[in-house]
Amino acid sequence: MATRLLANLIVMGSGIMARALVQAYRQALTNASRNGTTQEVVQNIRRASKIMAEPEARQILGVTEHSSWEEILQKYDNLFEQNAKNGSFYLQSKVHRAKECLQVIYQGHHAP
Repeated sequence: MATRLLANLIVMGSGIMARALVQAYRQALTNASRNGTTQEVVQNIRRASKIMAEPEARQILGVTEHSSWEEILQKYDNLFEQNAKNGSFYLQSKVHRAKECLQVIYQGHHAP
């Protein structure tokens, strides 16, 4: 008899805890959506995926750290046009992102 009572208490207690956990999770989601926290996180993830590192940008364009901005633009124009003719939008976008990355760096240091 005591074991049956103990088993019932455990089952009822775990059911109550599960419902409380679900309710707390729902409330946390509601609070986050009111504050715009979830949208900020999604936007930060999207931004981070578009950022390219300088070494990768230089490798894509085939330039060194000592290349001038004019050399970078020349390589960019050449690669961009080649990929426009051959229809590779993915490579064309990588070339464009590489130029954007280096443009930020050169505007800060070299002011083209």
